[in-house]
Amino acid sequence: MPAPLDADALRRAPKVLLHDHLDGGLRPKTVLELADECGYRGLPATDPGELERWFRGAADSGSLVRYLETFAHTVAVLQRPEAIARVARECALDLAADGVVYAEVRMAPELATAAGTPIEAVVEAMLDGYAQGAREAAAAGTPITVGTLLCAMRQANRWDEVAGLVVRYRDAGVVGFDLAGPEIGFPPDRHPSAIALLDRAGAHRTIHAGEAAGIDSIVAALDGARAERLGHGVRIADEVAADGSLGPVARRALDEQVPLEVAPSSNVQTGAYPSLAEHPVGRLHQLGFAVTLNTDNRLMSGVSVTSELADVAAACGWGWADVQTVTERALAAAFTDDTERARLLDQVVRPRYAALQS
Repeated sequence: MPAPLDADALRRAPKVLLHDHLDGGLRPKTVLELADECGYRGLPATDPGELERWFRGAADSGSLVRYLETFAHTVAVLQRPEAIARVARECALDLAADGVVYAEVRMAPELATAAGTPIEAVVEAMLDGYAQGAREAAAAGTPITVGTLLCAMRQANRWDEVAGLVVRYRDAGVVGFDLAGPEIGFPPDRHPSAIALLDRAGAHRTIHAGEAAGIDSIVAALDGARAERLGHGVRIADEVAADGSLGPVARRALDEQVPLEVAPSSNVQTGAYPSLAEHPVGRLHQLGFAVTLNTDNRLMSGVSVTSELADVAAACGWGWADVQTVTERALAAAFTDDTERARLLDQVVRPRYAALQS
């Protein structure tokens, strides 16, 4: 008999995560300890449980000011290389314990330079932390591969610098480039020299688009920045009619199987959709779009990959075949080499899903 599709079974299932922010996934206890170490006095609570509840409440408040304040706190305690390395290590361990076998975790390194840490040291600390966490996870019997995505902030002017770091460190664990920050007013081809640098190097890129803004933002990401994946991308549903007919951009995304890094709980939290039941993730999946499921910010949203899968499966009536399809789509879209992809698919993903369904 197949295992019941519940949180316990989903935790055992091999999972692939493409959209997770390092500065949105800290352990509450770690935030407190890092704040104490660096002398940051701005935290709204001194108990880990209270702080966790505050983060979730602020993010759920419907106030953009309060939501952004959550990141002000996490970024404030990530201004030293040793803090970044610790958080990256814990991220790898937490994801591995949740059954994630491959993850790509992103952050804008420029955000951790306010206290004078060189941007290269920020990148190296992330890489060192993920590598240490992966080694410990493997020793504990929960192996994980973690790739690093480097974000440039749309509203800032360090795109060329970040693109150069993606190329410089791509043999050390950096797997691609991302643009984060406000979609509206800051198009993804605002610094064409950075895009040209990535093009010349054949570097991978995923671009935040189709979250706060709609179809025009998606087109700009695909054509202006030549995005291989869309960070969120859920607003492609704006071109999906009630009868299933598609507008031209939605048709293109479906025909080209553009991977959508959908994070439903995050979208509900930021007010894009009123509930998971009304979120278009199930419909897009049913229509054959290249939907993947992601956490976005585990601390702020109070989610794990397991909980996100369990909640979406319950809301959309998914079975094991749907969960496996979403997992295999994410692996197919991962910025890894074909050898690693085939190893994970043939030796990990398919055998373990077969065992869960037999």
